[in-house]
Amino acid sequence: MTLRIDTSRGILIGARQVTSPNFDARPEGSAIELLVIHGISLPPGEFGGPYIEDLFTNRLNPDTHPFFRAIYQTRVSAHLLIRRDGEVVQFVPFHARAWHAGASNFCGRERCNDFSIGIELEGADDIPYSDAQYHALGEVVAALQSAYPALTRERIVGHCDIAPQRKTDPGPAFEWGRFFSGLDTSRSA
Repeated sequence: MTLRIDTSRGILIGARQVTSPNFDARPEGSAIELLVIHGISLPPGEFGGPYIEDLFTNRLNPDTHPFFRAIYQTRVSAHLLIRRDGEVVQFVPFHARAWHAGASNFCGRERCNDFSIGIELEGADDIPYSDAQYHALGEVVAALQSAYPALTRERIVGHCDIAPQRKTDPGPAFEWGRFFSGLDTSRSA
C-alpha cells in the first residue's frame, strides 16, 4: 500500500487513528523541519499489549505493572507509533505539536517539539527492530518527505541525538544504514 499524507488534516492515510489529548498548537510560524525516531516498550523490554496506547491516551493503569507507577501520570505522545508487526498508529495530527522530545536541542535550536514530527518504534535499545518496522518506517518517511520537503536525510535523527544527556533511543539496535537504504528504495518505488 502506498501511504500518503492529507496535509489539510495532518493525517497519514492508511494509519489507524487513536486520538491523544497530549498535544497543542505549534508556535506561530513553526514549520515541520525535523523527524525524530524514538523507541518505546511498555513494560520495558516487552512488546504487544495496549500499554503504549494507554500511556499516550492517559489511561495507563498504575496497578497493572510496578513500572507503570512511576510513569502513569506522565503526559506524553508521539505523532506515530510503528508496532513490531508494522502496524502504524497515529495519535496526533502532523500540524499539531506532539509531546515526544522533551528538553531537546537540534543544531542549537531548542524545544524540538515545536518543529518536529515524532515517530515511536515499539522496541528497545538492545533488541533488534523487526523487518516489518523497517519497511513501514521507510514508507512512512517517504510519504512525510513528499508532504514536508524540509525533512531531508540530515534532518532525521534519533531521540538520543537531540537529548543525549537524557535519552538513548532508538538505541544501538536500530540500524541507521538499513533504514536509509530502505528509505531510498521506498522513495524510488
